[in-house]
Amino acid sequence: MSKIAVIGAGFSGLSAAAYMGAAGHEVHIFEKNSSAGGRARQFKTSSGYTYDMGPSWYWMPGVFEKFFGDFGHKVEDLYQLDLLDPSFEVVFPQNEKLSIPDNYTKLRELFEEIETGSADKLDKFMEEAQYKYEQGMERLVYMPGISLTEFVDLDLIKGTMRLQVFSSFSKHVRKYFKDPKLISLMEFPVLFLGAMPQDTPALYSLMNYAGLKLGTWYPQGGFGSVIDAMVKVAREQGVEIHFDAPVEQIISAESSVKGLRVHGEEMKFDAVVAAADYQHVEEKLLPRELQNYSEKYWENKTFAPSCLIYYLGISERIPELEHHTLFFDEDLYDHSVEIYKDPKWPAKPLFYVCCPSRTDDSVAPEGHENLFMLMPLAPGLKDEEATREKFFQIMIKRLEKQIGRSICAKIDYKKSYCVSDFITDYNSYKGNAYGLANTLQQTAVLKPKIKNKKLDNLFYAGQLTVPGPGVPPSLISGNIAAEQVIKELKKKKYEVTV
Repeated sequence: MSKIAVIGAGFSGLSAAAYMGAAGHEVHIFEKNSSAGGRARQFKTSSGYTYDMGPSWYWMPGVFEKFFGDFGHKVEDLYQLDLLDPSFEVVFPQNEKLSIPDNYTKLRELFEEIETGSADKLDKFMEEAQYKYEQGMERLVYMPGISLTEFVDLDLIKGTMRLQVFSSFSKHVRKYFKDPKLISLMEFPVLFLGAMPQDTPALYSLMNYAGLKLGTWYPQGGFGSVIDAMVKVAREQGVEIHFDAPVEQIISAESSVKGLRVHGEEMKFDAVVAAADYQHVEEKLLPRELQNYSEKYWENKTFAPSCLIYYLGISERIPELEHHTLFFDEDLYDHSVEIYKDPKWPAKPLFYVCCPSRTDDSVAPEGHENLFMLMPLAPGLKDEEATREKFFQIMIKRLEKQIGRSICAKIDYKKSYCVSDFITDYNSYKGNAYGLANTLQQTAVLKPKIKNKKLDNLFYAGQLTVPGPGVPPSLISGNIAAEQVIKELKKKKYEVTV
């Protein structure tokens, strides 16, 4: 039995720890915060609100089913999962609103109402997207991205053109649809998950299949229920989790990690999975000569957005709101430019409102609503309180316009979260919220390596390495890192016995 450390108790850290524990190793997770979940932590107020701090879209349910199934569990035995109908709503200019049904037949009818002939085009688009999803989420994402030889697979090579890795997502969408509303609907996932549509590979139409065909789900109790289930699974594998335990140093010698320093105490380990922010781990926990990448490397990377979040409690119900509402009543392209090309606070931002109390009575006091307002923005911006409040007023006024009445006087809880908080709580590079953008130059083997190049038993997991940003990829990242650690430890054991 080897002794392994994991830095960070987010999705990727818990996933890696569970797989390594199941393989018979002694595993310890060191988490700097007082609870598990990383960006998916929850907090509760004394007045009875429960807030998911980060992820709120439950897509790709099969990834969660596979994770829990690998440990003999079914999702339904761990938390209640409900399919949302409508999946979400989109608000367009002049307060025009689209409700996106969970039923694909109804979705076809909606497309056809908006643009004649688009129902058949949607079928063709989804056929391609399904192929990409099945290849991408069942094969490509499980590759560690260490070498190009991983991709020397005849079937995969034959399918490269269909995967459209080298095509623009924006052009791909416009081949099928002309109406601006349909284009915005198809492009919205990439704004939140990684890059301008023009710079994102058409491969990521798999996200449209995930969201529009497989459905948008909600775990009762919020994402905290998913984290609680993962903690349960990890502990069943013998994993020990240490909270309020920030790692101060990775100790190494002779091309190997020897242990960690936590609270001034040195502890020996046979391997380490760094599931905390990759750049922080390298810059703060390793000497320069043992880092995979320089500061210049990170400076030149394209990051997915940070965001301004407001957690609100409202002392009355808001029946006009669905669970998820996207405010696309301003220009998507202009806001994208202000995130990726000309970083600054947006002039006319798009934003998103989540109202989980619409689906879940447990997250708000009776007769109240729990609101989560999120505005994507460029990482690295200064976020003084006055600036946060300015954009709060922009968002709340547009929300009030959409529901047709004022709710400001009914706010009984209000808390903001922005760039500087992501840095403080997660050591997040420039306060990014989602990791690296899904651009062609940052796909697969072109992402930061999952293995340290100078230390044979240090591996990385999370949204800054393979397979990329988002909750399902983070779960998978932990699985990949665990497999690499187990393989490395077997190799060392073999070398010792020989």
